[in-house]
Amino acid sequence: MAAKKKEVVLQININSQELWEEMLCLKGLIVVDVFQAWCGPCKTVVDLFQKIRNEVGSDLLHFAVAEADSIDSLEKYRGKCEPVFLFYAGGALVAAVRGANAPLLQKTILEQLAVERKVLEHGGQHVVVQDRAFSKEEEKVAILQEQWKAK
Repeated sequence: MAAKKKEVVLQININSQELWEEMLCLKGLIVVDVFQAWCGPCKTVVDLFQKIRNEVGSDLLHFAVAEADSIDSLEKYRGKCEPVFLFYAGGALVAAVRGANAPLLQKTILEQLAVERKVLEHGGQHVVVQDRAFSKEEEKVAILQEQWKAK
């Protein structure tokens, strides 16, 4: 009798602040699809993620889906309808992609994975980025500041 194949989970499901913090401790590059409970994760990129996983076959590449509504750290992404993909390495945000842009996602994954391999093999630090997403209050303040400057 043939042995059953072990099912490999492509994406880790993150639905609490505790799981979010555990995920940030993973070694390697973590690509997170941030979604809203009312619309669900981006299904169009699952095939792309599977293709990349098959091509690079790296234990340093992780995919996750994270529900913004249930994770305090993702509060600024709540209420947005555009897909957002966050890239974490060493517990820090190293890149972000907005929209289901498959070529840009693939390019970013491969570039960031190469950087992560170099950091892990040769030492060094991650280049941390600030995401430009605003909370609703921050967005109102930014609009008011721009209007004030225009006067």
